[in-house]
Amino acid sequence: MKKKIIIGSRGSILALAQSEMIKKRLERNFPEIEFEIKVIVTSGDKDLVSNWNNSDTSLKSFFTKEIEQELLDGVIDLAVHSMKDMPIVSPPGLICGATPDREDNRDVFISKLGVKLMDLPKGATVGTSSLRRTMGLKNLRPDLNIKQLRGNIHTRLRKLDEEDYDGILLAAAGLIRVGLEDRITEYLDYDMMMPAPAQGALYIQCREEDPFIREVLNSIHNEQIEKLVEIEREFSKIFDGGCHTPMGCATIATGKKVLLKGVYCENDILYKDEVFEEISEGKAIAQKLAKKIRERIND
Repeated sequence: MKKKIIIGSRGSILALAQSEMIKKRLERNFPEIEFEIKVIVTSGDKDLVSNWNNSDTSLKSFFTKEIEQELLDGVIDLAVHSMKDMPIVSPPGLICGATPDREDNRDVFISKLGVKLMDLPKGATVGTSSLRRTMGLKNLRPDLNIKQLRGNIHTRLRKLDEEDYDGILLAAAGLIRVGLEDRITEYLDYDMMMPAPAQGALYIQCREEDPFIREVLNSIHNEQIEKLVEIEREFSKIFDGGCHTPMGCATIATGKKVLLKGVYCENDILYKDEVFEEISEGKAIAQKLAKKIRERIND
């Protein structure tokens, strides 16, 4: 048995909070093993501006490739990623060793003056860098001024406080995990703002040929969340869902069935639909919803 396990993580406050959360869960399950977090600087952390401007490439690999290389090289034993940052296919030799419990997957609105999104005055300025959120905002409130907003959670909150934003949109999960839930003005339901696929879920990556680490990670794996996230990621894959694709979806489990709600934007028109199927159908659920939305686009 290994006496020490190294966890790879980006160095952002959110990434470290997520890695620390996983570390504590594993320590509870394996008190005889020492767990250590190793910070790895990624391309996205080094040069975010250039990467944001590279519209031909998904941003996902910018935040994972250096971490994945250290996994392949055996420098670290596992890595903690936000699921929505992960490409659909892992590099050869690496797998998702665990999908832990999921945090709230909704988007939230944070207002400078405590005003809800639909109560903002006409022409108010709302910050986001997400095409999905931008199209959602335009659908809800075409009168709003949408202004680009980038950076980590703390940077975005500081810009809200110090610059000419009336409000900003963020993911609930990140704020909750870094202890800033009190900044949330309003949780946005799916009909107002569809989340990104797999938002709020974590992807614990490891080497495929490492049975010991896979056994350790199995102790924090949530099979139900894995199934739901798989459906959402399939929907994303069908619509080429990267950071430059305005689309979103969410699963709601009810017993043995799942409601999948999705949205896709084409030519500035937002198409929404949903399907309710047996969860055992897996990825086929996403394919059925995608077909319904495509039929609406082609009508």
